[in-house]
Amino acid sequence: MKKIVPFLIFISQIIYAQIPNILISNQFEPEEVCIAINPKNTKQIIAGSNLNSAYYSFDEGFTWERTQVKCSPYGVYGDPVVFWDTTQAACFMNLSMPNKKIIIDGSWIDRIVINKSKNFGKTYDTCYAFGKNGSKVQDKHWVAVDPKTNFIHVSWTQFDKYESKLNTDSTIIRYSNSKDGGISWSEPIRLSKFGGDCLDGDSTVEGAVPCIGPKGQVYIAWAGPKGLCFTKSTDGGNTFLKQEKIINPIKNGWDQKVDGLFRANGLPFTACDNSNGPNKGRIYICWSDEKNGIKNKDVFLTFSDDEGENWCEPILVTYHPNHKEQFMPFLTIDQTTGYVYILYYSRQNYVSGDLTDVYMAISKNGGLKFEYYKINEESFHPNKLIFFGDYIGLSAVNSVVRPIWMQLHNLKLSIHTAIFNDSIAAIYNSNQLKKNIEIINSNLKFQNKITLKINSKIKTKIDVAIYDALKPESELIVYKNKKIKIGNTNLLIDTDKLQLKKGTYVVFLYYNNTQNYYWITEE
Repeated sequence: MKKIVPFLIFISQIIYAQIPNILISNQFEPEEVCIAINPKNTKQIIAGSNLNSAYYSFDEGFTWERTQVKCSPYGVYGDPVVFWDTTQAACFMNLSMPNKKIIIDGSWIDRIVINKSKNFGKTYDTCYAFGKNGSKVQDKHWVAVDPKTNFIHVSWTQFDKYESKLNTDSTIIRYSNSKDGGISWSEPIRLSKFGGDCLDGDSTVEGAVPCIGPKGQVYIAWAGPKGLCFTKSTDGGNTFLKQEKIINPIKNGWDQKVDGLFRANGLPFTACDNSNGPNKGRIYICWSDEKNGIKNKDVFLTFSDDEGENWCEPILVTYHPNHKEQFMPFLTIDQTTGYVYILYYSRQNYVSGDLTDVYMAISKNGGLKFEYYKINEESFHPNKLIFFGDYIGLSAVNSVVRPIWMQLHNLKLSIHTAIFNDSIAAIYNSNQLKKNIEIINSNLKFQNKITLKINSKIKTKIDVAIYDALKPESELIVYKNKKIKIGNTNLLIDTDKLQLKKGTYVVFLYYNNTQNYYWITEE
């Protein structure tokens, strides 16, 4: 397959938390969150969390109310996805629990349910179900609405039997659509020629996310044992490719191990630019994997400008020289501007441990260059005994951007959004130039003894670390909780004592949930 190699430009960043956070809820252990801004009225926003919590805001996300989704006779059992159709009906899609009880083998999730609201998300009054196929399990649905026709397109995973170890049981990707607002649905079809096992791990086909092209094309990508897979329909979902395209391997699979989390994944998300901008028609897929090391998960992006026939080489979105964990990404596009938004968790600001932040990367030129924003106000430690969910969410309409994510404090889950728009971004970018701590002699050369001349505008404690640029696993802590006064301070790095050979290194200053980095060159 032909590969397109884009010209990449990355910018280093110094982060200051300036983006207002809003608590949506800390009740009922919320996780697996989603959010959607009404494309026709950005003041109206809906959100959802496991299992059946729906939230709504009528003031652009500054205040929120909760409602409970109930659906008789199909029931509600998690994997919430919220969206708006073109009639401005708020929709909440979920897995079913028709027997209103948990069955050990998981067979209660036998179909997918769409709940619709007539009052912009305050209550969900009607529900319809689809996808039932005997006792087989339906899981991980995602949805896209055609803005011209209001057709609803859904793709998902079907398990012959959840967690079955039998070779005769498998998973496949299925698809269905509705042309009447969710009342009736087409007979589900199989999209994946290549199936997977039923163990809900790397060898399972999972994470099928649809998006709509400018001419009503339906594009869908997912992950499985063969890597990143893609299919398409050019006739509105009537027919798809006879066999999916294998776009890219996913190093070590999509089922990832992250310290502090019971489970994490790098499943792909798909989006298509339908704006009138220069990249109209471009299809994007983002995911995370371990190309750069088991303890170095990164977020990647690829795109196609020819309806998925050819794809660019993976773009490293989370460019960062200290090789910390960045995981669980979510992708969306502002269809007014064509800007690309990617939300993810990151541990780049800490010398060690599982302290976690939330970041958003924004590209205004089709994925070739990104700006980076630290979204959360308060960092947090996850706990592997508390299920954190499989995904976070993000919505962007006409430069109004609302992320949604989970945090954990004092063993209590909470979900948050952030107030982000162009004016807040401008303030944030201005503050990036105001470094509280910086190395004055930043043109550092490798020597037996290297003096870091630091100027600080604040009193704080700092961690200093260094590692070989070619061996990120070699990171050494030079100073731990070193007190720094206002003004100038000299810090010594004794390379002889640290037994460092002549070479190129990166030195990091970690402080106040952020970091600066500088290069030490060999010559």
